[in-house]
Amino acid sequence: MKKIVTLSLLSFWMALPLMAQKNPVSLFNGKNLDGWIQHGEEKWYVENGELVCESGPKAEYGYLSTNRDYKDFELSLEFLQEADGNSGVFVRSTFDGTKVSGWQVEVAPMGLHTGGVYESYGRGWLIKPDPEKEKVLKEGEWNILKIRLVDGSITSWLNGTQMIHLEDQTLAKGEGAIALQIHDGGGIKVRWRNIQLVSLDPQ
Repeated sequence: MKKIVTLSLLSFWMALPLMAQKNPVSLFNGKNLDGWIQHGEEKWYVENGELVCESGPKAEYGYLSTNRDYKDFELSLEFLQEADGNSGVFVRSTFDGTKVSGWQVEVAPMGLHTGGVYESYGRGWLIKPDPEKEKVLKEGEWNILKIRLVDGSITSWLNGTQMIHLEDQTLAKGEGAIALQIHDGGGIKVRWRNIQLVSLDPQ
Protein backbone atom coordinates (compact mmCIF):
# COMPACT_ATOMS: atom_id res chain seq x y z
CA MET A 1 0.00 0.00 0.00
CA LYS A 2 2.81 2.41 0.92
CA LYS A 3 4.52 1.69 -2.39
CA ILE A 4 1.35 2.54 -4.32
CA VAL A 5 0.93 5.81 -2.39
CA THR A 6 4.58 6.74 -2.99
CA LEU A 7 4.26 6.08 -6.71
CA SER A 8 1.03 8.10 -6.83
CA LEU A 9 2.68 11.08 -5.15
CA LEU A 10 5.65 10.83 -7.49
CA SER A 11 3.33 10.80 -10.49
CA PHE A 12 1.48 13.81 -9.09
CA TRP A 13 4.62 15.89 -8.67
CA MET A 14 5.91 14.90 -12.12
CA ALA A 15 2.57 15.98 -13.61
CA LEU A 16 2.70 19.44 -12.06
CA PRO A 17 3.05 22.25 -14.62
CA LEU A 18 6.55 23.54 -15.21
CA MET A 19 5.36 26.90 -13.85
CA ALA A 20 5.53 25.46 -10.31
CA GLN A 21 9.20 24.60 -10.77
CA LYS A 22 10.45 27.93 -12.14
CA ASN A 23 12.37 30.53 -10.17
CA PRO A 24 11.64 34.27 -10.36
CA VAL A 25 13.75 36.38 -12.71
CA SER A 26 14.59 39.99 -11.92
CA LEU A 27 13.59 42.35 -14.77
CA PHE A 28 15.43 45.30 -13.21
CA ASN A 29 19.08 45.00 -12.17
CA GLY A 30 19.12 48.04 -9.86
CA LYS A 31 21.96 49.64 -11.82
CA ASN A 32 20.75 50.72 -15.27
CA LEU A 33 18.00 50.27 -17.84
CA ASP A 34 19.47 47.22 -19.55
CA GLY A 35 16.66 45.02 -20.84
CA TRP A 36 14.23 47.93 -21.23
CA ILE A 37 13.16 50.21 -24.10
CA GLN A 38 12.09 53.82 -23.53
CA HIS A 39 9.11 55.24 -25.45
CA GLY A 40 8.64 59.00 -25.40
CA GLU A 41 10.65 61.79 -23.82
CA GLU A 42 9.64 61.50 -20.16
CA LYS A 43 12.32 60.71 -17.59
CA TRP A 44 13.40 57.19 -16.64
CA TYR A 45 16.50 56.74 -14.49
CA VAL A 46 18.05 54.72 -11.67
CA GLU A 47 18.59 56.25 -8.24
CA ASN A 48 19.67 54.44 -5.07
CA GLY A 49 19.00 51.09 -6.72
CA GLU A 50 15.44 52.09 -7.62
CA LEU A 51 13.84 52.70 -11.00
CA VAL A 52 12.33 56.18 -11.15
CA CYS A 53 9.81 57.58 -13.63
CA GLU A 54 9.25 61.31 -13.67
CA SER A 55 7.37 63.73 -15.89
CA GLY A 56 9.54 65.68 -18.32
CA PRO A 57 9.10 69.22 -19.66
CA LYS A 58 6.52 68.11 -22.25
CA ALA A 59 4.37 66.35 -19.60
CA GLU A 60 3.30 63.69 -22.09
CA TYR A 61 2.74 59.96 -21.86
CA GLY A 62 5.87 57.89 -21.39
CA TYR A 63 6.61 54.17 -21.22
CA LEU A 64 9.43 51.83 -20.37
CA SER A 65 8.90 48.39 -21.88
CA THR A 66 10.76 45.11 -21.67
CA ASN A 67 12.84 44.29 -24.74
CA ARG A 68 11.07 40.95 -25.12
CA ASP A 69 7.49 39.73 -24.99
CA TYR A 70 5.90 37.83 -22.11
CA LYS A 71 2.68 35.84 -22.50
CA ASP A 72 1.80 34.00 -19.28
CA PHE A 73 3.47 34.99 -16.01
CA GLU A 74 3.32 36.09 -12.42
CA LEU A 75 4.79 39.54 -11.95
CA SER A 76 5.47 41.16 -8.60
CA LEU A 77 6.90 44.60 -7.96
CA GLU A 78 6.98 47.39 -5.43
CA PHE A 79 6.04 51.01 -6.12
CA LEU A 80 6.11 54.24 -4.16
CA GLN A 81 4.14 57.25 -5.39
CA GLU A 82 6.49 60.08 -4.49
CA ALA A 83 4.36 62.72 -6.21
CA ASP A 84 1.23 62.24 -8.33
CA GLY A 85 1.20 58.47 -8.73
CA ASN A 86 -0.82 58.17 -11.93
CA SER A 87 1.02 55.32 -13.61
CA GLY A 88 0.45 51.68 -14.43
CA VAL A 89 1.79 48.32 -15.54
CA PHE A 90 0.99 47.28 -19.11
CA VAL A 91 0.88 43.62 -20.17
CA ARG A 92 0.87 42.01 -23.64
CA SER A 93 1.39 45.45 -25.11
CA THR A 94 2.73 46.78 -28.41
CA PHE A 95 4.01 50.26 -29.21
CA ASP A 96 3.87 52.79 -32.00
CA GLY A 97 5.80 55.71 -30.54
CA THR A 98 3.87 56.54 -27.37
CA LYS A 99 0.69 54.91 -28.62
CA VAL A 100 0.37 51.66 -26.71
CA SER A 101 -2.12 48.90 -27.45
CA GLY A 102 -2.67 46.41 -24.67
CA TRP A 103 -3.92 46.05 -21.12
CA GLN A 104 -2.99 48.23 -18.17
CA VAL A 105 -3.12 47.21 -14.53
CA GLU A 106 -3.72 50.61 -12.97
CA VAL A 107 -1.40 52.32 -10.49
CA ALA A 108 -2.97 55.56 -9.35
CA PRO A 109 -3.70 57.82 -6.34
CA MET A 110 -6.25 56.77 -3.73
CA GLY A 111 -9.71 56.11 -5.12
CA LEU A 112 -8.61 55.90 -8.75
CA HIS A 113 -8.76 52.10 -9.13
CA THR A 114 -5.23 50.79 -8.51
CA GLY A 115 -5.26 47.13 -9.51
CA GLY A 116 -8.08 47.56 -12.03
CA VAL A 117 -7.66 46.67 -15.71
CA TYR A 118 -7.95 49.17 -18.57
CA GLU A 119 -7.72 48.24 -22.26
CA SER A 120 -5.71 50.92 -24.05
CA TYR A 121 -7.06 51.97 -27.47
CA GLY A 122 -9.81 49.39 -27.01
CA ARG A 123 -12.77 48.97 -24.70
CA GLY A 124 -11.49 51.18 -21.88
CA TRP A 125 -12.13 50.03 -18.32
CA LEU A 126 -12.78 46.28 -18.18
CA ILE A 127 -12.91 45.95 -14.40
CA LYS A 128 -12.36 48.15 -11.34
CA PRO A 129 -11.74 47.04 -7.74
CA ASP A 130 -14.62 47.18 -5.28
CA PRO A 131 -14.63 50.62 -3.62
CA GLU A 132 -13.75 49.26 -0.16
CA LYS A 133 -10.57 47.73 -1.55
CA GLU A 134 -9.26 51.12 -2.69
CA LYS A 135 -8.13 51.76 0.92
CA VAL A 136 -5.51 49.01 0.64
CA LEU A 137 -3.23 51.50 -1.15
CA LYS A 138 -0.54 52.96 1.13
CA GLU A 139 -0.04 56.58 0.16
CA GLY A 140 3.55 57.78 0.48
CA GLU A 141 4.77 54.25 1.28
CA TRP A 142 5.98 51.24 -0.63
CA ASN A 143 3.22 49.03 -2.03
CA ILE A 144 3.44 45.49 -3.39
CA LEU A 145 1.58 44.78 -6.64
CA LYS A 146 1.23 41.26 -7.99
CA ILE A 147 -0.23 40.31 -11.37
CA ARG A 148 -1.00 36.80 -12.59
CA LEU A 149 -1.80 36.38 -16.26
CA VAL A 150 -2.64 33.04 -17.89
CA ASP A 151 -4.44 32.82 -21.24
CA GLY A 152 -7.49 35.07 -20.82
CA SER A 153 -7.37 35.13 -17.02
CA ILE A 154 -5.85 38.06 -15.13
CA THR A 155 -5.75 38.61 -11.36
CA SER A 156 -4.17 41.45 -9.40
CA TRP A 157 -3.27 41.79 -5.74
CA LEU A 158 -2.27 44.93 -3.85
CA ASN A 159 -0.47 44.48 -0.54
CA GLY A 160 -1.82 40.93 -0.32
CA THR A 161 -5.46 41.82 -1.10
CA GLN A 162 -6.97 40.49 -4.32
CA MET A 163 -8.18 43.53 -6.21
CA ILE A 164 -9.72 41.99 -9.34
CA HIS A 165 -10.13 38.78 -11.31
CA LEU A 166 -11.15 38.87 -14.95
CA GLU A 167 -11.75 36.26 -17.64
CA ASP A 168 -11.58 37.78 -21.11
CA GLN A 169 -11.21 36.09 -24.51
CA THR A 170 -9.79 39.18 -26.20
CA LEU A 171 -7.03 39.31 -23.60
CA ALA A 172 -6.26 35.66 -24.33
CA LYS A 173 -5.31 36.62 -27.90
CA GLY A 174 -2.94 39.43 -26.86
CA GLU A 175 0.82 39.32 -27.29
CA GLY A 176 3.50 41.82 -26.36
CA ALA A 177 5.75 43.32 -23.74
CA ILE A 178 5.44 44.35 -20.11
CA ALA A 179 5.72 48.12 -19.60
CA LEU A 180 5.63 50.78 -16.91
CA GLN A 181 3.76 54.01 -17.63
CA ILE A 182 3.97 57.72 -16.86
CA HIS A 183 0.56 59.35 -17.36
CA ASP A 184 0.42 62.68 -19.15
CA GLY A 185 -0.33 65.96 -17.38
CA GLY A 186 2.94 66.48 -15.53
CA GLY A 187 3.87 66.35 -11.87
CA ILE A 188 4.24 62.57 -11.75
CA LYS A 189 7.02 60.75 -9.93
CA VAL A 190 6.92 57.07 -9.04
CA ARG A 191 9.66 54.77 -7.75
CA TRP A 192 9.80 51.06 -8.58
CA ARG A 193 11.89 48.19 -7.21
CA ASN A 194 12.04 44.40 -6.88
CA ILE A 195 10.49 43.73 -10.28
CA GLN A 196 10.32 39.94 -10.33
CA LEU A 197 8.77 37.68 -12.95
CA VAL A 198 7.98 33.98 -12.97
CA SER A 199 7.24 32.74 -16.47
CA LEU A 200 4.18 30.50 -16.72
CA ASP A 201 4.67 29.79 -20.42
CA PRO A 202 4.81 26.06 -21.17
CA GLN A 203 8.12 24.69 -22.36
